[in-house]
Amino acid sequence: MARPPLLQLSGVSLGIGQDPLFRDLDLVIQPGDRLALVGRNGAGKSTLMRVLAGLVAPDTGGRVLSPGTGVAYLEQDPDFGPYETLHDFATAGLEASEHWRAEAAAEGLSLDLSIPAAAASGGEKRRAALARALSAEADLLLLDEPTNHLDIAAIEWLQQELSETRSAFVLISHDRAFLTALSRGTLWIDRGQVRRLDRGFDRFEDWRDKTWEEEDLARHKLDRKIKAEARWAVEGISARRKRNMGRVRALQDLRAERAAQIRRQGAADLQLESGPQSGRRVIEARGISKSYDSRAILKPFDLRILRGDRVAVVGPNGVGKTTLLKLLTGEIAPDTGTVEHGTKLAVAVFDQTRAALDPDATLWDSLTTDPEMSVSGQSDQVMVRGQPRHVVGYLKDFLFDESQARAPVRSLSGGEKARLLLARIMARETNLLVLDEPTNDLDIETLDLLQDVLGSYPGTVILVSHDRDFIDRVATTTVAMEGEGRATVYAGGWSDYRAQRGETPGRRPEPKPDPQPKPKPEPMPKPAPKPGLSFTDRHRLDALPAEIDRLTAEIGKLEQLLSDPDLFTREPVKFRKATEALSERAARLEAAEEEWLVLAERAEG
Repeated sequence: MARPPLLQLSGVSLGIGQDPLFRDLDLVIQPGDRLALVGRNGAGKSTLMRVLAGLVAPDTGGRVLSPGTGVAYLEQDPDFGPYETLHDFATAGLEASEHWRAEAAAEGLSLDLSIPAAAASGGEKRRAALARALSAEADLLLLDEPTNHLDIAAIEWLQQELSETRSAFVLISHDRAFLTALSRGTLWIDRGQVRRLDRGFDRFEDWRDKTWEEEDLARHKLDRKIKAEARWAVEGISARRKRNMGRVRALQDLRAERAAQIRRQGAADLQLESGPQSGRRVIEARGISKSYDSRAILKPFDLRILRGDRVAVVGPNGVGKTTLLKLLTGEIAPDTGTVEHGTKLAVAVFDQTRAALDPDATLWDSLTTDPEMSVSGQSDQVMVRGQPRHVVGYLKDFLFDESQARAPVRSLSGGEKARLLLARIMARETNLLVLDEPTNDLDIETLDLLQDVLGSYPGTVILVSHDRDFIDRVATTTVAMEGEGRATVYAGGWSDYRAQRGETPGRRPEPKPDPQPKPKPEPMPKPAPKPGLSFTDRHRLDALPAEIDRLTAEIGKLEQLLSDPDLFTREPVKFRKATEALSERAARLEAAEEEWLVLAERAEG
């Protein structure tokens, strides 16, 4: 006998002002459903989750919850007002004999529930809310960004818990690996429609792209039909006026249908322009250490970062990852050791706290008052990679509309603040990017674009992230901060690091004793090198053809510019810069082609 659905929405529509977030939505959640809820930032994912939770009433339609069905909802900003401690909040609604469930969840999330609620950080409150949701043992879990503020070990613990639960759940997350591991179905909010695919998130992108291709084909056919009918109306209507007014009305209906279609929002125009090439050695740290109040954050540590490296820093929350970034960039001084920077460094920093953004300033002022972007005497222009741009036009590149230009930064969502900070960074010519939690709050499409941009960026990248998939796709070196001041360097990305440690996903690694200095062990002899590529090398091999095509196109444009025989006498500075750029890109093209050949040969064994 089929079980009744847990929750059902019928004919639900909801909008803000005149803009619909979704319309005529029918949705059924069955026992055992494991759904990923995806869509662009601002598409209405969190609002739909609140409708499912019964916290927001739709404009039209109805919500039916099966009798006896328990629902637990994790919202992004829970209210801790009436609770003295995190324990009081996490165990609210539980019998005293059931408190152990919240306490066990808090242990898995590395959370001290005795912390006063008023003194808790945003991340601690978030984990307490997650412990509360998990301990409810509800029939349906509605989890809005459950991985935010979690370190990788906690994310893997949560992933293991959800993989074993009997509860149905709906997840919103930007963590691709998390969604791929857990989802069996996908809900996609796109321009007011909610589509469902009864396959996991790993099939989502192919489905989305096919949907868009079919949409483009249907729009093309409609445009052709309108054009043909319009031509008929102009050429033949006078002779057949009475007989064919129905056809004229049909043409009007076609035009109305075309006008009613909502065009897809374009992707953010993420671009990075490398400044002058840095020296081969970018940063060299020798024996650096740092302690606060007798607590060792970093014990003597060596690291050499060369031009073009992608270094990821990973570790539990509070272990000191941001401190290490500040030591490497010179923002703070080490207690012992030295940090030497290479020549010609042009640095841009993406701060996870968004401290570079004034919450009371407008988006317009955030760009035009930036000393590195302002254009002398022009209040409506910004300098973008050496060229003046109108501030509204540049904001549109990052998916902001004109009405937002004069809005305060505090009105933006987390994802919009991240895009605004990227807009500031990407306007500059840089050769060293320092990215502290760049993936927080960004939707998956923007994450993909950021990953592609970093893949073709000729400079150096140092990043902190808890996004395992992003680290795997970007990093060539991983620095693992393991607690008690220990930091170890591993080759490759997250998967390579875990393989070298021999760890099992979903478990926190046991603490290791502080290693004593000892000679490096001799490598074990191998009969022959194994063929194939690491995850990072495979991703690099896939990315190189696009990089080679881009460099070839840039070289073609520069050669065309330099073919002007009067350029040297007319604009000597431009001629010199173009010549230098041509030489630099030619060298990069040669290196990319050589790298592709080496990796391709290795891939073939």
